[in-house]
Amino acid sequence: MGSVQGGRRRASGAIASFARFVLCGGGVGIASSFAVAALASWTPWVLANALTTAVSTLLATELHARFTFGAGGRATGRQHAQSAGSAAAAYAVTSVAMVVLRQLVATPGAVLEQVVYLSAMGLAGVARFAVLRLVVFARSRSEAAGPANCGSGGVDTAGAGRPVHPATTRGVTPTDRAALCRAA
Repeated sequence: MGSVQGGRRRASGAIASFARFVLCGGGVGIASSFAVAALASWTPWVLANALTTAVSTLLATELHARFTFGAGGRATGRQHAQSAGSAAAAYAVTSVAMVVLRQLVATPGAVLEQVVYLSAMGLAGVARFAVLRLVVFARSRSEAAGPANCGSGGVDTAGAGRPVHPATTRGVTPTDRAALCRAA
């Protein structure tokens, strides 16, 4: 029974993380799509996409560290570097999508460009979510849900969000606390 509840918490945690990812990353993505369009009127599209990708990656990584994946603080240099790797892949996907669009349509309109760009970003975003959740911010989550207090600030960060009261775990060894945290 405990493993079923733990599995549900992990699944609901993944769904909640994905919802926050879509909200934070999607918001930055939509803003960056307008920025790309504006910059592309002054510079080549590839340069506009590169600049926008760099700035939006920095912003999105900070948002994901603070809100999406529960790291609770600023992103580390390591997290920014790993996120930049996934952003470089997303940049390649959007660039290829736009090159293919221009091969298929000689002079695509702004709406068609936005649809293709946002679609490519959406596909790349799903892959980025997996990389960020499973690699970039995975260690931060496991450290935040350490066995000593079921998370930072005395709150069970495994998904239930219930306060953990030290009085209820008095005289319990750290190993037993870990078991209690999993059972909570």
